[in-house]
Amino acid sequence: MTIPLVDLKASYERHKAGIDAAMAEVITNTRFIGGKELVEFEEAFATFCGARFAIGVGSGTAALHLALAALEVGPGDVVAVPAHTFIATAEPVVWLGATPRFVDIEPETGCMDPAALKAALAPGDVKAVIPVHIHGQPVDLAAIGAIAEEAGVPIIEDAAQAHGSSVTLADGTVVRAGAYGAISCFSFYPGKNLGAFGDAGALTTNDPELAQKLKKLRDHGRLSKYEHDIVGYAHRLDTLQAAILSVKLTTLDADNDRRREIAAGYRAGLEGVGDLRFVTEAPGRRGVYHHFVIHTADRDALLAHLKAAGIGAGIHFPLPLHLQPAFTFLGGKRGDLPNTEAFESTCVSLPIYPELTDAQRDEVIAAVRSYFDGN
Repeated sequence: MTIPLVDLKASYERHKAGIDAAMAEVITNTRFIGGKELVEFEEAFATFCGARFAIGVGSGTAALHLALAALEVGPGDVVAVPAHTFIATAEPVVWLGATPRFVDIEPETGCMDPAALKAALAPGDVKAVIPVHIHGQPVDLAAIGAIAEEAGVPIIEDAAQAHGSSVTLADGTVVRAGAYGAISCFSFYPGKNLGAFGDAGALTTNDPELAQKLKKLRDHGRLSKYEHDIVGYAHRLDTLQAAILSVKLTTLDADNDRRREIAAGYRAGLEGVGDLRFVTEAPGRRGVYHHFVIHTADRDALLAHLKAAGIGAGIHFPLPLHLQPAFTFLGGKRGDLPNTEAFESTCVSLPIYPELTDAQRDEVIAAVRSYFDGN
């Protein structure tokens, strides 16, 4: 590809000196598990999110697993989950013996629809809600929070795609993803806005008791090296990954600002072209554009055209969770969640990352426009 969908090499080159030095420090001192770099990253990431505590874990999926376990979700429970997300949002629900209840989305943002959530909570059997800040666009935390609070149900934020996004609440308070829910979950998969060099993740919370419980659960339920208070899991964050993440965290706000600049350029260059529509950044919600998503009825033909032009583009996500073969046991069928199905049948993700140059962005715009000019 002339312009890839994600450019991890460019990201490494930009951070190379700091990352190489941080890795060498960990390796030289053999601090591979639970080293000081882990503690330093957890403190810095909690501050970044505006949360009291951050707990590093092995992946975003592990974070979701631990969050559900800490809230004692188990057999017979129901968890409300949007159907427009990666399968990892729902997998840990099933691991714990609970049942996902898939919820429709706002057609403009791709995020969980508060009205659909209210309907999903109506039976009174939901144990937790997992709204997903999808594509880097934050959910309507004020509306979802009010609905969940009325139902007495805790919120687990899935912020795997939204490091640094924020929402302005009704009282004017600005909260970042990771500072609102009972527990919030992050992925640092390499292509994320804050990406590690392999699988990595974190949880954030403002509750000291939950923070302590999560720390035990991630590390075999330990009180000390050979004393175990509860049955836990092997979900630790490696010190090497924490050291890498600390380096990249220092530029994350600036990187997110650059993503927003690129997104604005895409919108300006593609406004009014063909039948294109954009994922909307809703009022009071500040996105960080993990993906830049457009919609067109000619999705497959446009993708083929971009590929031929050397432009990396993708689909996030082509098959909703309620229609996935893995969840056929839940009885979902096409037509159950019309907004989700319409969104996923027309969405295309264009290249977006801080290292993307204006010239490359303009080349992508030209390639998209050339498709519609010829049709």
